[in-house]
Amino acid sequence: MEKALPSIPAKRYFTIGEVGDLCGVKPHVLRYWEQEFTQLRPMKRRGNRRYYQHHEVLMIRRIRDLLYDQGFTISGARNKMQEILQAERDRKRNGEVLLEGVEVVELSDSELDDEEDRLEAGSADSLQWVRRELFEIRSLLALAS
Repeated sequence: MEKALPSIPAKRYFTIGEVGDLCGVKPHVLRYWEQEFTQLRPMKRRGNRRYYQHHEVLMIRRIRDLLYDQGFTISGARNKMQEILQAERDRKRNGEVLLEGVEVVELSDSELDDEEDRLEAGSADSLQWVRRELFEIRSLLALAS
């Protein structure tokens, strides 16, 4: 039975231990994958400590899926990752926006009307809600770039 991976917190950098927990692989496997997948280049700081960014965590999850769930070999997964990354570059070049992992929330007309009424009334709760939403959007956009 496959265990679901935890959601990725909105942080700028992750240690190798955190990434291992988020992706369900051990740190030595991550270090090995760095050698095999040239696209995977975590930032290194003092004492060669690795710090991964959000997009790298997503990439590791993709690699893990290819190897563990879809049964690719290292070589096959490397080729597939190159294809995937090239397709993403092409989409960006064509002006498509990639928001993988972003949840789209749709509100009914009545929910929108209720929220507009609260905003017009100057409700402090509504302003706090809007503020929180804007901060969340900003953090998601920072992670996507």
